[in-house]
Amino acid sequence: MANAQPKRSKLTRRQQRDLDIEIEFMEGLVRRDPSYLEALQILGDNYTKRGKFVKGLKIDQQLVRLRPGEPVTHYNLACSYSLTGQIERALKCLETAIELGYQDFQWMTRDPDLVELRSHPGFAELKARIRKSKERPA
Repeated sequence: MANAQPKRSKLTRRQQRDLDIEIEFMEGLVRRDPSYLEALQILGDNYTKRGKFVKGLKIDQQLVRLRPGEPVTHYNLACSYSLTGQIERALKCLETAIELGYQDFQWMTRDPDLVELRSHPGFAELKARIRKSKERPA
């Protein structure tokens, strides 16, 4: 696991309880239907909000298996890898997301889930490639 975690706003006890109730509900839905995309997406997001990064990673891996051509699923998997300190894997997934059409580059440069990845030299190289591709005439 990475040393520095992204800065997250601390949840109140009520928010934690509400999130835990929602997680429990979504886990039940996913147990009944492991390919229920919306429930998986909510569950993965909630795990991350609750700081359960390894569980969130498993959900994102499942979503990529279910939707391999979806750029956002690869982006989210890159975030989960970054949050769990697996920076090389995070970089590879981020590259895949971009190859598949992910284009929210501004968010990518400030997303708190990618803090660890942004300190990797490969991220700077990726940004340079993106910048260069934007400069090319269409």
